[in-house]
Amino acid sequence: MLKRHFREWAVAATLGALLLLLALRAPAFFQRAQLLSMLSGAAPVLVATCGAALVIISRQIDISIGSQFAWCSVLLGLVIHASWPLPLALLATVTAGALFGAFNGLMVAGFGLPSIVVTLATMVTWRQGLGWWREGEFVRDLPDRFQWFGLGQAGGEALILGSAAVVLVGMALAMKHLGLGRWVYAVGSDAEAARLSGIPPRWVTFGVFVLNGALTGLAALLNAVRFTDVDPKTGTGLELQAIAAAVVGGVAIAGGRGNLWGALAGVLLLVCVGPALVFLHLPPQWEKALQGAIILLAVAADGWRRAKGKD
Repeated sequence: MLKRHFREWAVAATLGALLLLLALRAPAFFQRAQLLSMLSGAAPVLVATCGAALVIISRQIDISIGSQFAWCSVLLGLVIHASWPLPLALLATVTAGALFGAFNGLMVAGFGLPSIVVTLATMVTWRQGLGWWREGEFVRDLPDRFQWFGLGQAGGEALILGSAAVVLVGMALAMKHLGLGRWVYAVGSDAEAARLSGIPPRWVTFGVFVLNGALTGLAALLNAVRFTDVDPKTGTGLELQAIAAAVVGGVAIAGGRGNLWGALAGVLLLVCVGPALVFLHLPPQWEKALQGAIILLAVAADGWRRAKGKD
């Protein structure tokens, strides 16, 4: 089991070592308010990472997640301003994300275009389109009934964390125990072999993109309730965070392998780096460099293990 999940265990061990260092050198890091703030900020990233991991396992990629996130956030702010009930606004936001995902899925699965090309084009087009429409204007003064779901900060943070946990556990169990989950692994491992065994690769690919978009919409909601305004530039770089967390957590970039528990460890490790630098009184400019080093080491260690296994 250790060999099979080498990268996941390595990430968990690295996270444990970082937390131990913080416990010894900067115990203030573990103050309740600080932890809740950090974790509630990480929850939307985790939800988006679940979708990104699913896409990567199916041997595809979606780098338009950040643009989808921005559109869903702005649309959510507008419907809330229009006095839509929160459940209806949630449904509208998730549906909008699913439609963005459906477009990507149609281009990739329906027309056979490379996902990296399709999602690069939609990333730029959607981001620029939103910028042209909003001209940098925030959706401001969201009502109190929306911020923190109207539950106050403590209750809102608990609901955000609980929602992310439900998504993670539900998807992890579905990927392991449901036939549809196994289909995703099969298509990611060998689409032609999957087709010959009766699995429809194109429909699986399309469904994965739709689900990824829906999860991005949900992530936008979980993020937006933390603030009183919506920035149309929100989500910039989210696609890199989600993909990096999934890969660091053990999802094979070539598809067909990985699990969402490893993605959770990847999210926590990458999210902890920035605050850890602050509490350890180290230059915060190192954050991106350290995150890049963690990603490189994770991929290199897995590649070394695979090459050694072939010898």
